[in-house]
Formats: sequence, C-alpha cells, structure tokens
Amino acid sequence: MTIVRMTPGLLHLCVGAGAYLLLFLIGDRLLQDSDTYWHIRIGQWIIDHAAVPYSDFYSFTRAGSPWMSNAWLSQVLYATAYAHAGWAGPVALASLATAAAHVIFLNLIESCFEPVRRVLLALLALVLSSPHLLARPHVLALPLMVAWVGGMIRAVDRRTRPCWRLLPLMAVWANLHGGFVLGLALIAPIALEALWQSPAGQRFVVARQWSLFAIAALIASCCTPYLYDTLIAAAKIMDLGQVLTVVSEWRPADFSTFGPFEAALLALIGLAFHRGVVLSFPRIALLLLLTHMALSHIRSLEAFAFLVPLAMAWPFRDQALASTSADAVETRASSLVSALGMLAVIGATLASTLVYIAHHDFGFVMTHTPAAALDALRQHQAKRIFNDYQFGGFLIANEVPTFIDGRAELYGESFTMNYLRAIDGRSLDQIAALLDEFHVDATLLVPDRPAAQLLDHLAGWTRLYADDTAVAHVRTRPAKTDAAPGPDPR
Repeated sequence: MTIVRMTPGLLHLCVGAGAYLLLFLIGDRLLQDSDTYWHIRIGQWIIDHAAVPYSDFYSFTRAGSPWMSNAWLSQVLYATAYAHAGWAGPVALASLATAAAHVIFLNLIESCFEPVRRVLLALLALVLSSPHLLARPHVLALPLMVAWVGGMIRAVDRRTRPCWRLLPLMAVWANLHGGFVLGLALIAPIALEALWQSPAGQRFVVARQWSLFAIAALIASCCTPYLYDTLIAAAKIMDLGQVLTVVSEWRPADFSTFGPFEAALLALIGLAFHRGVVLSFPRIALLLLLTHMALSHIRSLEAFAFLVPLAMAWPFRDQALASTSADAVETRASSLVSALGMLAVIGATLASTLVYIAHHDFGFVMTHTPAAALDALRQHQAKRIFNDYQFGGFLIANEVPTFIDGRAELYGESFTMNYLRAIDGRSLDQIAALLDEFHVDATLLVPDRPAAQLLDHLAGWTRLYADDTAVAHVRTRPAKTDAAPGPDPR
C-alpha cells in the first residue's frame, strides 16, 4: 500500500496555520496590554501627518521632551489593520506574525530533526513565548528575529560566509521594533563561533568577512527615518536601571511555581547530559547569554524559545539525533499534491478567520478600559490626571494627556521610580508632594492601589467615582503654592 506523506513545506504551513488559528481564536488574550492603544494612536498620527514624532505630545509631565518612536512601522501596520477591521485587525496581524515565525523556525531546523520533533519544538516555542505574545510591535518583529539569527547560525554551521541577503531583514527590523539591537549584539558570539571553527590559515579571511557583515548590519539598522538616532533611542530602554526590575515584562522569571520555562530548562539540561552533546565554547556562550536574558526578563522568553533550538539543532544532528531517512521519505511526495494542500490550508484558514470575525467582537479586558471613571472626570472638567500606569494607553487613545504611560524611556528611571514608590507606598506626604509638584487636579487609579486608599484620607481630595475597574479622586482645594509647577500640557 502506498502512503502519501506531507512535504516539509506543507507540514510547516499546517503548523503555522494551526498557531495562527489558535492565537486568533483566543485573540482577546492578545489585547491584555493597554500599550496597544497608544501604539495604534501613534501609528494613525504618523499616517495622518506623513511624518514620525520627534517629541512628546501625549503627556503633560513630559510635553515637548525629545522622544522618538523606534517602532513606527509596526505602529503604522497596527493602525492600518485597526482602521480596516477594528480590533480583529491587530489580533490577526499579531497572530500572522507569530505563525510566520514558526514556519521560518521549522524551515531552519528541517534538516536537523525528523517531522515529529520539529513539530514538538515549534509547540514548545509557542508555549514558552505565549506570556509575551500580545498585539504589540515586538510580535511583528518576531519572524525577523528568527530569520536573522537563524540565517547567521546556518552560515556558521555550514562553514559558509555570512549571508548578505540578511541585511534587508535588519533594516526592516530596525523600523519595526527596538529589539533589533539584540540582532546586532548576537553577531559577535556567532562570528566568534565561525572564527573558532575555521582552519588557522583562513581565520583572517573569516574575521574580515564577519567584520564587514557586522559593519553593514550596523549601517542597515540606521536605515530608518531617525537614521543613527535609532540606536540611541533603543539604548535608552536599556538605561532604565531599577525600572527594569519592577515593570512586569522586565521582571525576572518566577520559579516559585513549576511552569513551562522551568520544565524546558530542566529538559534541556537533562537531554544534554543524556546525549552527551558537545558544543564549542562560543556556542556555549551564546546559549548562556540567551538563558541569562530569559532568566532576567520575562520579555526575553521568546528569544530563548526560538533561538536556543536553532543554536543546538546542528550539534544534535551531528550527534545522530535526527533521522535522515524521515526527510528522504518526505521529499518523495508529489509537488502538485503539496501545492494543492497548501492552497487548501490557506483557504481554510482565511475562511475560518472571516467566519470568526463575523460572530465575535474582540475587545480589551475591562481592567484596562476605565471608560466610566474617565467620563466622570471629563464631566468634572479634570485636566491634569494622575493616572495608573496601565491606564496610560487608554487615556492616549481618548486624547487625554497622561501623567505616565508605557513609554518608560521617555520618563526615565528617576521619574518612573518616584511615581511607582508613590502609588505603591503608604505615605500621605509622598503622594501629596507628587500631586502638588505637577499641579494634578484628578487621579485615576486601580481600586487595590495603596495610593487610591490614601487619597480617601488626604486633605483637599475627595472620591468622585469608583467601580471594579478604577477609582477617581478630584482635588477640592488648590495645590500648595510652594510646589514647583510641572510642565504645561500640550
């Protein structure tokens, strides 16, 4: 009996379609971060003005301060998707980018693992990266990260020169998200691996090839509207100091309960010991770097999930862990059957998307949309609102100047930490001083925030509105005159 098998291309497309549909069907999960609001708002501003921003015009605490959007292209894409399909547009876009990352990932490890193991690795990558899969710019950059790093690793594993066709990927990545600096940083350990594997007589040539590639990549990363300032804007994010330890996505991994990340780490260590995988020192350094990043910041989990398997794929193949015969059987499938199968998968995925959109309204979770509280403040004619961090995006979307929002690089370490200490502290003097300093006339905080409780007992303030989403207070007497005035709103 003849058995028709999938070609690798059809298999990988099926996995990608599955990842897309899964994320799309739970699309409300991708709308759990209010930063999506301000990304779309800025994207629409860029479209309307045919320009990119160079200063802040959304807050009253930093109005006019220099600020550059290092994710302007992602913001334009999200704004366009939202304009044409409502919230279903950004959800579909983020889901499609994640699916593309999986397809690229599978194609890169095709020659190293048999089909079942490839699918399992793709599933593991999806599970590990799921906490940070949101309708935000970093997700649109995910397939570029996988292709860029995977392409460099493939060049080293195959003992070839770095592929200059990767450079356009870096240029696009730099316009999509500030995470492109990771791609630049990883050139060094990967180039060191290439140098390590080269015969002594060829090391000068290899060093020159990778040095030129690194310089070209640096130039490509500056192919944005901001030119070389793109690098400066991206560096500001890493200069936030203590902020990186308190903002949720920058916090270190939590091992207080057993989770997928811990399971993956233990499995990786156990498998390495069991199989006796031998790695070069540069490759070990690369894996340790990716592991350290994932342990240090939750937002680095997707880099660990996709890049660690890419870095270990070829060594595992050399240890005879992959089945070469399985791939040989796969390639015998008819190309016509495969093409028809791909068209069927694409058609079914598109049809499922349209049917689901027709019967489901995507929307943000209520904890990020304090609409009723904001209406009450507007009726009270509040102008300078001291808002909760997670409400910043919602306020920007509603054209309300913010005290603070998700653009932490704009506000800086000192301002952000003073703000966080005030709202989570238990000192009336501390919160009162901050409100007076910036002449705040209203507050909008989550109900369980300590500052929201303190305001009930702060002289000169009264509670205006409260529900399960937000608590609003308003000032009943002027701020202290000895407080230094904050910057004027727009």
